[in-house]
Amino acid sequence: MKRKYKVLQLLLHCNDNISGVADEIAQGFPENRFEVTTAFLCDGPDPVLKESQLSRTVKFNFRPSDLKGVKRYKALKVLYRHCRDQQYDVIIAHRFKPMNLLMLLNHFLDIPACIGVQHGIGDFDRFIRRYEAKILMKRNWKTVGVSRAVCDYLIGCRSGFQHRNTVKINNAIDIQRAEGVQLSRGNARAELNVPLDSVILGAIGRLVPVKGHMLLIKALSKLQVSFPHVHVAIIGEGRSRHELEAEIDRHGLHGRVHLLGHHDNAIKYVKAFDVFVMPSLSEGFPLALLEGMSGHLPVVGSDIESLRPILEGFVGRLFKAGCVDSLAETLKNLLHCSEKQRQEEGERAYAHLCAVYDIADYRNQYRDLVEEMLSKGHLL
Repeated sequence: MKRKYKVLQLLLHCNDNISGVADEIAQGFPENRFEVTTAFLCDGPDPVLKESQLSRTVKFNFRPSDLKGVKRYKALKVLYRHCRDQQYDVIIAHRFKPMNLLMLLNHFLDIPACIGVQHGIGDFDRFIRRYEAKILMKRNWKTVGVSRAVCDYLIGCRSGFQHRNTVKINNAIDIQRAEGVQLSRGNARAELNVPLDSVILGAIGRLVPVKGHMLLIKALSKLQVSFPHVHVAIIGEGRSRHELEAEIDRHGLHGRVHLLGHHDNAIKYVKAFDVFVMPSLSEGFPLALLEGMSGHLPVVGSDIESLRPILEGFVGRLFKAGCVDSLAETLKNLLHCSEKQRQEEGERAYAHLCAVYDIADYRNQYRDLVEEMLSKGHLL
């Protein structure tokens, strides 16, 4: 009987979105032909992932400092021994740090198929990172960009990422599973402790400047008199909390802006919102936007490269990235619509999600990429 092909997915740490992506990729490999292992460099799965379909999990429990500078060579030694002993046929490394470690390991291990998955923009802005990528890239390497914008960024770095070795596979979500965990509007609002009778502009994302939450608060300040029933709710936590709270104070928006903190499996709460807003200044691929669309919500997003292809063509509403006045005007026009009209917009967004971001196609694209690489290595 022919042995199964062994696949390792390498992640930095447990993260709702990236771990979920890895889980979806794993489900695309038939169990009768592939054995999938997921390894976390710094920590392992949390209880949110207890329903994961991943066949095997490895936790290395490195500290973040173990993966920096010369200290990373100790971690590399541990990874080298693990990969050598397990004899993986495929390694898929998500985000920069695992990708960088895999590039180094690739020079010492005979791995037929190495795939780096880049989820964002900016990881290769530093010269030393571009230089390392350029000299470490081998012929058995492919890089997946999770959107057109990410692929364009990588190729534009001139660091070994070329059209022949850089592939676009748009992220996707399991729509059926997403809808299955979503709470009703009333229950979601009760759990989040937000007003039951208000119109809520909602966002999900880390509280960091690039997510553009400051813009959303400033936009509400321009609308607060004309729309006294409108609130903003943001699920997420991060280093910008104090700046956002100061902005709330500055505009007298206490009780109108709700910073809800981190919530595991935030997709449960999307129906608490009436409108889903993504005011990001930069995104690799906006998974949270797809989650909002899965809740049948009208969606508003900045006109950055990764959001524009999703929202243009009457799917959602776009505003000029970084422009408070443009966001405020876009929200004002949407708020002037009737509840029925907003529901119709939400249904259009949901229909587009189902038509374009099919999870089965997403899984198949990764499986096909792996099979193509194994075939070229004469393993298939």
